[in-house]
Amino acid sequence: MEHNLKEFFDKALKEVSLDCTVFGFHEGELKVLLLRWKGTDEWSLPGGHILLDESADDAANRILTQRTGLNDVYLQQFHTFGNVNRYTYHPEKELLEKLEATFGKGFFDGIIFRRVVSIGYYALVEFAQVQPTPDWFTDECRWWSLAEVPNLLFDHNEMIERALKALRQHARNHPIGYNLLPEKFTMPELQRLYETILDRQFDRRNFQKLLMSYDILERLDEKRVGAANKSPYLYRFVKEKYDQAGAAGISFSM
Repeated sequence: MEHNLKEFFDKALKEVSLDCTVFGFHEGELKVLLLRWKGTDEWSLPGGHILLDESADDAANRILTQRTGLNDVYLQQFHTFGNVNRYTYHPEKELLEKLEATFGKGFFDGIIFRRVVSIGYYALVEFAQVQPTPDWFTDECRWWSLAEVPNLLFDHNEMIERALKALRQHARNHPIGYNLLPEKFTMPELQRLYETILDRQFDRRNFQKLLMSYDILERLDEKRVGAANKSPYLYRFVKEKYDQAGAAGISFSM
């Protein structure tokens, strides 16, 4: 493993990396995907270095495919993180000692403990389709509720806060949901998604009227059997019109 890691970093940009805030929506909550580093109880966002022969976007797609098992993940670049000291909660020396206890003293010399600028991306994925997969440095990859996210390594808590702010801004000006909901969903489920992202409540009738006015939804002749609110109808996005609305922009103001 050591040989493969060193070979990888020989082919990567040393001072530029990227980190991905992966959002999923499950049981009425927005979730984020985190990794637990080997031999520690410390967590971080998925990320990595950009190879010399790939673009930043290609690197983000590669890393997200490796961590989620999905291709063509919806990604948005939202901020560049370049503070001189990016160790917010866990000092560099403390983290190095923990990792060397697992990987061996000197293993990380010249690899990750240097000044690095990170490009921040956020990704929107369908929760049920993700296969959380750890990488070389980590033992565990799993979903966390936003309210329960611990103190993360580096400046990754700030990354999540900024990613959520960017997602909220996106939701006010573009349709949202195609990448977060299953193919068929109810109007209450779509409303709950918007309420979760935008952190506010909407009147049921006004919400449905506004979303239907954009002509991006198709009501199906199917109902959610066994649902609490009288078997609501199922909907799905009309992908072509959804994409057109995404390109042209919308005004989500209620």
